Amino acid sequence: MNAPTMPTQEPMQPMSNSPMEEKESAWQDTWRALLRHRSAMIGGIIILFFIFIAVVAPLLLPFGYNQIDADSRLQAPSADHWFGTDDLGRDIFARVIYGARISLWVGFFAITGSIVAGSLLGLIAGFYGGWRDVIISRLFDILLAFPGILLAIAIVAMLGPGLENAMYAIAIINIPTFGRLMRSRVLAVKQEDFVMAALAIGMKNSRILLRHVLPNSWTPIMVQGTLGFATAVLEAAALGFIGLGAQPPEPEWGKMLSDSRSFIQSAPWTMIFPGLAIMFTVLGFNLLGDGLRDILDPRMKQ
Repeated sequence: MNAPTMPTQEPMQPMSNSPMEEKESAWQDTWRALLRHRSAMIGGIIILFFIFIAVVAPLLLPFGYNQIDADSRLQAPSADHWFGTDDLGRDIFARVIYGARISLWVGFFAITGSIVAGSLLGLIAGFYGGWRDVIISRLFDILLAFPGILLAIAIVAMLGPGLENAMYAIAIINIPTFGRLMRSRVLAVKQEDFVMAALAIGMKNSRILLRHVLPNSWTPIMVQGTLGFATAVLEAAALGFIGLGAQPPEPEWGKMLSDSRSFIQSAPWTMIFPGLAIMFTVLGFNLLGDGLRDILDPRMKQ
């Protein structure tokens, strides 16, 4: 008679990670990839440098940005004035440092407004479709029918010159970019199985949008937002250059370039240093945006 056999114990299956753990792991992987991406790190360092000098500007400067010294007009860069002085004897280094505050402030609030408004419109158009999609898409087409800077000039001309109005204009002209990007992404995500399953079980549309569609549509908006920040800085400088942005005596970089046109040959430093500040700020955001695109776009991964 055969001895009874003991039942074999099934091997324990490893517990699957929770959605929260998977999300944290994805962010950690993205962060590590960002640290390994050379151009993204260079761009991030440039941006952090400008943020740092904008925050601690009063502690760095022996001169106020609007302190006039008639005896020091158009002095070349020296130990006393690192970037030289302008036609009113104001220290250009102080004005460039304070100008970082203005450019970053305008870029941040303008692009934040564009992202919020554009993403909301894109979500509605892509998810609900129908007449909502038609109206919102035609609105985007109308805004995109005009060159961005010309539309911004028209908006500021109607609202009146000033830094806040320039910020509103920059936000408005960038709404279609984020809206169309979000709409195209939502149209793709809406066809995924997990969204179809949520609709099949009767989940509310608002919950599907917030829990499923929006989190899976946010990646291209992040990349475009970083690149759009650089565009906003350029647009703010362009409006300031033609006198529709920041008004005197605000030390906005575009306005500084405009004021120095008469001295481009006799005192070129009055134009060089604000121009370099614009160039490096835009370069930093472009490098960071390109790096994020390479990291977050699966097609760019090896």
